[in-house]
Amino acid sequence: MPDQTFKAMIVEETEPKKFSRRIGERSVSDLPEGDLLVRVRYSSLNYKDALSAIGNKGVSRNFPHTPGIDAAGEVVECNCGRFKAGDQVLVTGYDLGMNTAGGFGQYLRIPCEWALPLPEGLSMRESMVLGTAGLTAGLSILKMQQSGVHADSGEVLVTGATGGVGSIAVSILARLGYRVVAASGKTAAIEELKKLGAAEVITREQVTEGAERPMMKERWAGGVDVVGGEMLGAALKATRYGGTMTCCGLVGSPDLPINVFPFILRGVSLLGIDSVQCPQELRLNVWNRLAAEWRPAHLDQSVDECSLDGLDERIDAMLKGEHQGRTIVNLDQ
Repeated sequence: MPDQTFKAMIVEETEPKKFSRRIGERSVSDLPEGDLLVRVRYSSLNYKDALSAIGNKGVSRNFPHTPGIDAAGEVVECNCGRFKAGDQVLVTGYDLGMNTAGGFGQYLRIPCEWALPLPEGLSMRESMVLGTAGLTAGLSILKMQQSGVHADSGEVLVTGATGGVGSIAVSILARLGYRVVAASGKTAAIEELKKLGAAEVITREQVTEGAERPMMKERWAGGVDVVGGEMLGAALKATRYGGTMTCCGLVGSPDLPINVFPFILRGVSLLGIDSVQCPQELRLNVWNRLAAEWRPAHLDQSVDECSLDGLDERIDAMLKGEHQGRTIVNLDQ
């Protein structure tokens, strides 16, 4: 097995601050140390993967490198006793695909504690349709519910609704009976978002209109924000008394133009969501819900499947803000 070669995306630093990527051959012996060797069957494309694929040093620092923060496959070797050969597992987060060779390769080697048994009710392919995006959406919804925002609380906002996290959040919330208002800059996606369960689709400008004021008219009982920046600031200013917004992204901006008024005058809560280092017990909780009562009704809707060879154009589209829905990668193609 150490001499086994396999297909993978390889990102290289050709000269300082200049990077190239290609699909080539790697060897199992090149993989980092770890207790668990996995034959990857499916992965998925996330914004962090796109950044890693262009050599963004904020994501990946060591090159040559194989991106892919999500992976699902079968155990080949396990030295920790938690799994046996042939077990189906999924891996998301931790250092996978950042500085540890990730899911854009047919094999990966990791510490055992990074892997979860594939939840009953999900295939490996379905688990990657969800992936980190599904886990993040699930964590956001769980925290929102725990803070008291339920289906009868009022309208909930989902920003960046055509992206991975946003589209899954729309679908789950609609299934749970929430009245979901989806915000997107892509007007062509209105019908798709309504198919996912959005009761209303609004523009970014409709969310941020009036955001220059210290406070805005109360509207949102809660929400899932994946954009950050001005969008999150406006959402907080329009959140109803006692409402909760969750925050898991910075596509718009990492800065937050907000005053303290929503927090001290309306008792609004802003909850941060991290899917990279969150505890295994919490991951299992969310994944088991995603496989059962939270399973999106349209799990295969807006899903694009490609091979490793087809990733280049999808990565470029994601970096340009033109990507929509979920892209999964079939490592057997």
